Amino acid sequence: MIQKTRIHLLNSNQLQNKSYVLYWMQQSQRVDYNHALEYAVIESNRVNLPLIVLFCLTPDFPDANYRHYEFMAQGLIEVKKSLHERGINMFMVNGDPVKEVVLVALNAALLITDRGYLRLQRQWRMNVAAAVKCAMIEIESECIVPVETVSSKEEYTAGTLRPKIQRLLREYLVPLKHNSVKRDSLTAKCDAALFPASTKEIIRLVKPNMTVPAVKWLSGGYIAASERLSSFINHKLDKFGSLRNDPSMDYSSGLSSYIHFGQISTLQIALEVNKTHSPGKDVFLEELIVRRELAYNFVWYNKNYDSYKSLPSWAANTLETHRTDTRKPWYSETQLEKASTYDPYWNAAQREMHIRGKMHGYMRMYWGKKLIEWMSSPADAYAFALYLNNKYELDGRDPNGFAGVAWCFGKHDRAWKERPVFGKVRYMNASGLERKFDIDAYVSKIEAL
Repeated sequence: MIQKTRIHLLNSNQLQNKSYVLYWMQQSQRVDYNHALEYAVIESNRVNLPLIVLFCLTPDFPDANYRHYEFMAQGLIEVKKSLHERGINMFMVNGDPVKEVVLVALNAALLITDRGYLRLQRQWRMNVAAAVKCAMIEIESECIVPVETVSSKEEYTAGTLRPKIQRLLREYLVPLKHNSVKRDSLTAKCDAALFPASTKEIIRLVKPNMTVPAVKWLSGGYIAASERLSSFINHKLDKFGSLRNDPSMDYSSGLSSYIHFGQISTLQIALEVNKTHSPGKDVFLEELIVRRELAYNFVWYNKNYDSYKSLPSWAANTLETHRTDTRKPWYSETQLEKASTYDPYWNAAQREMHIRGKMHGYMRMYWGKKLIEWMSSPADAYAFALYLNNKYELDGRDPNGFAGVAWCFGKHDRAWKERPVFGKVRYMNASGLERKFDIDAYVSKIEAL
């Protein structure tokens, strides 16, 4: 079932008398639980034309490097194979998405794409829609409930968004089944380059910034994501509610990188978890649905989502009031990036991000708070937090990442007791970590990597 609210017409053009239906896959890099793909199959069957899937590599995507491209490429090779098994051909182009997609769409009767939420992704789709002659339709598949269906404005907190999502979940938390392709699509041709046969070939095409190495402990793709989901449900979900915040324990799902690249659907994850009677189910679904889609609401409605200007007025005002407070110690960006501070807990979190491409969720909050305390101004701390998060995290450059950094500075939170440097923004310290967790065990675990 594809709800009408997932379907967005991007131009007023008509169906053209051309050779194929084109699905420009970009955000939803998967074959299962991909509403855009299923809609494209349905439409190709309706107009009796073959379906072609196109992916555009973007070598200059902001802040992307070898770590990100390697993980994405592993998933794309898998997508190619899975599409072939469904009787659909996939091609790849390399370069500016607007230029490349428009060229391939010259022979398309209809152009379908998935929804991207970041500013650049939205601009790509708008520019393509304005340039092509065929109708262009965008299908939303990355939010369980479409972002504009939930709310027509930016929400203040999870508390204001939660009831709006909850009353819609019955309609949207439903399975999505595969549709069979009726026309032969494997022999369909287009003016795009043939799909590279390996991850290495994709990397050679992109020529990414190689300064950040690929992670060694995690492989990209739907198969790996599905295995991780199954393992999480069977071995960790029961204790997720009580242990998810403990950095010394590993009770996170480990799915954020796969979700970021669209390699597995949050809808599929939610449906699988919802089948269980686990005591951790409700807490996990709160994070997966309400908290995650609050981040998408933030990015969609706040034009400054990647800027210090995105903060609510109370947070910006209190931080500005304390901007000139003395910072002791004060660290340079070089010292911070190299994890050279007096704080072994913060250093461990930074090293985890360096090595593993991820950071424990609770430590990421502590990590961001300390940047406020140690840098010359809150605006500098905000910008540097985004820089590090986007550079090293596999799930960086993502609505969740932008919202997570903003939260450290007061977004989606409330005012607390006033103190130096932080003002009324929530404060976190090392003694809190020591009181709640075996934080030395976390440090030892990271040092052993």
